[in-house]
Amino acid sequence: MREPDMQKLDALVGRLVGDVGAAMSGALVVLGDQVGLFKAMADGTPLTVEQLAAKTGVKERYLREWLSAQAAADYVAYDEKTDRFSLTAEQAMVFAEENSPAFFVGAFEVVQSMWMDEPKIADAFRTGKGLGWHEHSTCLFRGTERFFRPGYNSHLVNEWIPALAGMDEKLKAGASVADVGCGHGASTILMAQAYPASHFTGFDYHGPSIERAKAAAKEAGVADRVTFEQGKAAEFPGRGYDMVAMFDCLHDMGDPVGAGRHVKETLAPNGTWLIVEPFAHDHLKDNLNPVGRVYYGASTMICTPASLSQEVGLGLGAQAGEMKLRKVALDAGFKHFRRATETPFNMVFEVRA
Repeated sequence: MREPDMQKLDALVGRLVGDVGAAMSGALVVLGDQVGLFKAMADGTPLTVEQLAAKTGVKERYLREWLSAQAAADYVAYDEKTDRFSLTAEQAMVFAEENSPAFFVGAFEVVQSMWMDEPKIADAFRTGKGLGWHEHSTCLFRGTERFFRPGYNSHLVNEWIPALAGMDEKLKAGASVADVGCGHGASTILMAQAYPASHFTGFDYHGPSIERAKAAAKEAGVADRVTFEQGKAAEFPGRGYDMVAMFDCLHDMGDPVGAGRHVKETLAPNGTWLIVEPFAHDHLKDNLNPVGRVYYGASTMICTPASLSQEVGLGLGAQAGEMKLRKVALDAGFKHFRRATETPFNMVFEVRA
């Protein structure tokens, strides 16, 4: 055994204590969301354990442990004088308010799926085979929608589409849009709500996600201008789309170049391919940060296995960076590729023939 630097070792162990606590807190966040504890505390009223137990129907003894753990994580506020627990306005936005731009519970559901599916990924590591999106635990599908939806709510209509040359005006006047890899339809429905004169078709190869998207469109009151169909990225039907959008899914595809060629065939003259991808720099050293840590983790357990399970299996990964994405677009036959805008979590590209 090599002789360690004891100060560095102590610092590493200290970080690991924090990481273990975070992992445990994540499970408790999912639990609290499932049994309705966060939403019961959303208004910020300080409650005793007994009061919250009565309000939610959760057994008091279990609830005290959960609240104590959440208070230790600073996910719930605790008043020692009154022995009451509450959510601050900020905590409520993160844990209780589904439409908040900071809602974060979906991220923990994604992590839940990573733990549940670890044996499958371990097998893939040994064999080199992939693991399809559809082969993951169902909490991944719900968690992904809930994780990405806040960002779409904040940026899609207000920033991303206006950053595309002339697209906001086209959609207001009435355009045809394909949302490829739509999942549960959060992005498709959001665009339909913002642009009632346009028609949107969401495509995804995962049948259960398409069924959920159809139900969500009815719930949102946009079923008259939204259609959801099961279809693969390189095979989805239709022609003359003014815009084909791919939100956080191109890197999951086995053959993103082939998908891009199909997009080019389906676009109307002067149509736009909108690509939204996880934020990444082109070089590993520049991605060694908290955002990169999250995306590389998801890429290892979800994104890269998904790509490797398909034909070609390019395996871009969730930290592909602009240079690799540009090459995909150019190899697919497009001539114009530009970064339209970005957020700390996403890069937005406008691609034209």
